[in-house]
Amino acid sequence: MTRGYSLERDFRLLVNNPKYSDIEILCEDEKKLYGCRAILAARSEFFDSLLYNGMKESHEKQISFPKVNSAGMELILEYIYTGSIKEESLTKDNMIETFYAANYFQLTELENFITKTFKNTLKKNCTENCSPELLSKFAEKIPLIEDNIFLNLLVEMVAVIPLNNIEFGRLSISGLQYLLACTYDKDKPFATPEYEVFRYGAILASKQVSNDAYKTLKERLQTLKEIKQVENSVQVDNEKLIINHQEIAKKLEPLVKYIDFMRIEGQILTDIIEPLEIIPAKIIVDVYRQKTRLNKFELNNTRGTICSQYVWDETECGTNTLIEDNGKVVYLKSKTKSWRNVRAKMILEGKGIFEWDVIIEKANAWVGVCAPENLSYEFWAGRQPTGWVLGVNGLCYNSDKGSNYCPPFGEGARITVHLDLNKRTCAFTVNGTKYPEVSTWDNLPSKLYPVVSFNHPARLRIQPHQKSV
Repeated sequence: MTRGYSLERDFRLLVNNPKYSDIEILCEDEKKLYGCRAILAARSEFFDSLLYNGMKESHEKQISFPKVNSAGMELILEYIYTGSIKEESLTKDNMIETFYAANYFQLTELENFITKTFKNTLKKNCTENCSPELLSKFAEKIPLIEDNIFLNLLVEMVAVIPLNNIEFGRLSISGLQYLLACTYDKDKPFATPEYEVFRYGAILASKQVSNDAYKTLKERLQTLKEIKQVENSVQVDNEKLIINHQEIAKKLEPLVKYIDFMRIEGQILTDIIEPLEIIPAKIIVDVYRQKTRLNKFELNNTRGTICSQYVWDETECGTNTLIEDNGKVVYLKSKTKSWRNVRAKMILEGKGIFEWDVIIEKANAWVGVCAPENLSYEFWAGRQPTGWVLGVNGLCYNSDKGSNYCPPFGEGARITVHLDLNKRTCAFTVNGTKYPEVSTWDNLPSKLYPVVSFNHPARLRIQPHQKSV
């Protein structure tokens, strides 16, 4: 290869190359890398102060960074030598290590690049949301500073996933602590009711204690859905002894101050949580007193912006689109030649049935779901293989193939979408009448988003499913 035509390419030859190096860099995992003092100092004030300070580092042939992993250090060297790193070089395995190293070496522009790359990765590959794992790695490596841009992005991505949909093992105790600390008493989107927050944290803590404790707590701590479905379910197995409950309480301790027990229903506190003896008695008693003093309805059972996972995403919509009312309402500035699409921020994945309402405040529109990738927002979703929608004409469409589904409906209609990811099917309720599953949609993707297709003057509101009284 001819040298001299590209400075960046030539300097890339120097990265971690012992032939052109005069200093060894020893990393946390004991891997040895190689660097050039002059280049490091010229490109970084941190290294200039370290290597040319007149102290021992100025003369020694080896420097050590016991908290910087070699995976991150290699990319730091590449960035210092060439002024950039390739976006594809950042993976879920090295992204946090690299961000930590960039922060440690005071490379602010690289920190911003990593954050931007993570956003782009989510857009390109929404089928693999690795935010819980990355948040866990972040919490193990980097101190909790709430104005950290990357931390806030990770928290935002995890907060809109119901915790019951995150398999145990993907989110660590420390990762959950960071999530709860950054959303506690704040008006931020959050998908999980507070009881489910406690449940997830308690089971996660028990998993660290023993398999028996983990199994017992999973049996004792039912989900809110199970509690509502089974009569007197709050009484089930309450006499069964919780083994190692003091050890569980110790593991749970870092989370307790970030759980708002005031948002948990009184009967659940008395019949489910208190008998476990894993929450300090003083906390339980204080909550009872506060609830008595309030002498009014319970607080909302979810922190932050309640059920705000069902809001339209201003970054994932067609041109000419306007979103208002805190993300709940979408419409077009003016009529366009083709229909536009917008999807909600909430990705639907895992097991279970997901339900939400779309109200057609002004006609006309199509309502349904879309796959995380390969949907164009610039023309009608029903013509695309990644869009499945029901229109005001009563027809269901996907891949430009339609079928009769229900009578036509119009302005003011309330459409409830019932997405069953256990069976990978979808059904709709229109103005209180529920219709069967769409027969031709019998193998939907395992990960989907709520979506609507519309044109001017359509105006559409999304909200959590509100059952008729």
